[in-house]
Amino acid sequence: MASTQSGSSSGGPAVPTVQRGIVKMVLSGCAIIVRGQPRGGPPPERQINLSNIRAGNLARRAAATQPDGKDTPDEPWAFPAREFLRKKLIGKEVCFTIENKTPQGREYGMIYLGKDTNGENIAESLVAEGLATRREGMRANNPEQNRLSECEEQAKASKKGMWSEGNGSHTIRDIKYTIENPRHFVDSHHQKPVNAIIEHVRDGSVVRALLLPDHYLVTVMLSGIKCPTFRREADGSETPEPFAAEAKFFTESRLLQRDVQIILESCHNQNILGTILHPNGNITELLLKEGFARCVDWSIAVYTRGAEKLRAAERFAKERRLRIWRDYVAPTANLDQKDKQFVAKVMQVLNADAIVVKMNSGVYKTIHLSSIRPPRLEGDNIQDKNKKLRPLYDIPYMFEAREFLRKKLIGKKVNVTVDYIRPASPATETVPAFSERTCATVTIGGINIAEALVSKGLATVIRYRQDDDQRSSHYDELLAAEARAIKNGKGLHSKKEVPIHRVADISGDTQKAKQFLPFLQRAGRSEAVVEYVFSGSRLKLYLPKETCLITFLLAGIECPRGARNLPGLVQEGEPFSEEATLFTKELVLQREVEVEVESMDKAGNFIGWLHMDGANLSVLLVEQALSKVHFTAERSAYYKPLLSAEEAAKQRKEKVWAHYEEQPVEEVLPVLEEKERSASYKPVFVTEITDDLHFYVQDVETGTQLEKLMENMRNDISSHPPVEGSYSPRRGEFCIAKFVDGEWYRARVEKVESPAKVHVFYIDYGNREILPSTRLGTLPPAFSTRVLPAQATEYAFAFIQVPQDEDARTDAVDSVVRDIQNTQCLLNVEHLSASCPHVTLQFADSKGDVGLGLVKEGLVMVEVRKEKQFQKVITEYLNAQESAKSARLNLWRYGDFRADDADEFGYSR
Repeated sequence: MASTQSGSSSGGPAVPTVQRGIVKMVLSGCAIIVRGQPRGGPPPERQINLSNIRAGNLARRAAATQPDGKDTPDEPWAFPAREFLRKKLIGKEVCFTIENKTPQGREYGMIYLGKDTNGENIAESLVAEGLATRREGMRANNPEQNRLSECEEQAKASKKGMWSEGNGSHTIRDIKYTIENPRHFVDSHHQKPVNAIIEHVRDGSVVRALLLPDHYLVTVMLSGIKCPTFRREADGSETPEPFAAEAKFFTESRLLQRDVQIILESCHNQNILGTILHPNGNITELLLKEGFARCVDWSIAVYTRGAEKLRAAERFAKERRLRIWRDYVAPTANLDQKDKQFVAKVMQVLNADAIVVKMNSGVYKTIHLSSIRPPRLEGDNIQDKNKKLRPLYDIPYMFEAREFLRKKLIGKKVNVTVDYIRPASPATETVPAFSERTCATVTIGGINIAEALVSKGLATVIRYRQDDDQRSSHYDELLAAEARAIKNGKGLHSKKEVPIHRVADISGDTQKAKQFLPFLQRAGRSEAVVEYVFSGSRLKLYLPKETCLITFLLAGIECPRGARNLPGLVQEGEPFSEEATLFTKELVLQREVEVEVESMDKAGNFIGWLHMDGANLSVLLVEQALSKVHFTAERSAYYKPLLSAEEAAKQRKEKVWAHYEEQPVEEVLPVLEEKERSASYKPVFVTEITDDLHFYVQDVETGTQLEKLMENMRNDISSHPPVEGSYSPRRGEFCIAKFVDGEWYRARVEKVESPAKVHVFYIDYGNREILPSTRLGTLPPAFSTRVLPAQATEYAFAFIQVPQDEDARTDAVDSVVRDIQNTQCLLNVEHLSASCPHVTLQFADSKGDVGLGLVKEGLVMVEVRKEKQFQKVITEYLNAQESAKSARLNLWRYGDFRADDADEFGYSR
């Protein structure tokens, strides 16, 4: 506090020192507390009592240590005197002189409003208003006392204050120190502002207020915040927490004994939670903004002026590291801005509080929703230890929560704001280990997904320690949403019976799958949700109408096989298997699809077609050159689009077709449109004749490649022979098979009757055999059909009809076997059919037509075709047939049987 010292010449009376200060508080009508200017902390202060006058004593509550003590009421005119001084002096600069100091340290003096003694004399003003009297027995022996005497006489004459008529009982307050029902008291004010005077500041966020006009003296805690406090020690002393004194002074200097308005918002024990409004601002927000307070979760929800304002003010102080936040480090301080906020596409919902998103860079990232906890087993719902837990279906409301997120998010772009990174934690006896987790607020269309989840009662809000800053940036909205869910009895907070999901998992259960197959086949297209993607063509589906889970294999395609962990070894995946799996995942995982079930395999897996948004997934995989068309597709309605897609992929030479070389046979495809027959014979080696007179050939030009591949493959197998019995054959897959000559060849499994009876097709030679699985093995990837395509190609003779009579057909087959099997011939494609190309075959040496020779010998009949380009060769064939008929050879030995006996002999004209 400032002071000025002045004195007279030597020997004269001393002139009192004039000191200055700011009025902090008015204790009564004749006592005030004056403080200095703050410098680096709360300023010094002292109590000044007014000399020569007396004002009434204010009411005092009985001490808590004296149970029998009674409350002391106001003396008449005591409160008006205090109010007169409060309104005139609080926060104002005054100057004062000390005239007397008692041995106990009490100081008495004169107080003047302003910077010097020329200002208003406070004692004289009190007496003039009839709010104080001169002390009894005091004589007017100096000018100051004379003026007091004059003021008192004037007040008496004017009947002011205590000199007015009556005993002044109307100036005595009826102070209520306690409230019987605080909750009812708060509710009765309906959150309307109440006039009040702040009588005491306990710490920065707790005050004692006198509510007007009914004089309730209550403790008010500021809603939503907490300042550092003064900790009471065992010896009764108080130890301030860091910045407690500064926070208290901040509130005192602005509110103590000021006229304010208080919004009563809630109650805590006998204390009232509220917001104090002053013409100069809201003290709650100011304390936060200056770094004197922190937000508290338990009371911020009742703050009526918007919790987001408090959080914003706290954030302002944190960012600037003010006072209590001087050591603050933001949870995302180490992240770049692009990693704090970004837009990403939701690819998968892991459970009720985590999703997998695809960033713009193509990177996948797991995001946990901040500050919420998914449904979990509690109380009566604890899982039976003997039963395998399926969290999605066995934990109440987990399925509803997952479905809410799936339907709202899958395939959509969302805004992600990272709130904090939860570090990895090791496992304990009761808690499993957790890896590092990125926790964020995820919004779509302005909707906070976590808040929506909580408001539906499908998740709960995590409670934190007050100093734990790792929480959602919208934590208050989450708390409010949870309060609404509890109030409305939503989801987890409902008193109704919890929903039960009895989902049958028939994956791998052959018996159940067999029973279920006819139902799915009859159903046509069934709705399903893709729950998991094992590989590009193998998925797990949930059928909502049937409430069951099935394993589903895509029909009509051959997809690269992924890596597999087998007993004792890890089998590497085929090229592009991962790309195929990723493609399928991005397209259909957790999407709603339609499936057509056609059949099932021996393991209980269903085989069929999967459609999403009108597109066939099998066709899409072939289009992307991530699958090849499987021969089983020939029987389906989707064979044409599959072939068309495969042809386009072959032309691009991408992925699985990267090493594709166009087959010469494809060069003559336009033959159907030509007017002249095209004869472009190529050398082939005939390897197999079938019972229906089809035959398989190898291209002579690629014969050396096959020989080299077989040699290398057999060397590899001899170095690493397959373990007998380790291979489990599956229909349609490629393998190696040991032929009767003891050598290994490439083959394809066509049918599995039992481990002892496996039907295989030798893909490079065209012959078939039934073998035990012990003579089969896994085809090494280095020798797969991607390295060298299957070399045996199936053809049929053009321009002839194969006899349907078994004996006649056998004669024709035997003749062909004698003439051309294991020999080199010349082949020309004449026309195509649904099964295989139809060709003419010539002997390599004589250039004789093999088919024409069969006609000449009467072993087959001519198939008459009407295309122009074939008429010349057809005429030649018909002439040969007439010659055989005239000579009564073989079929014609009984004459021309076709007119009457065609049906009997198995021919049609």
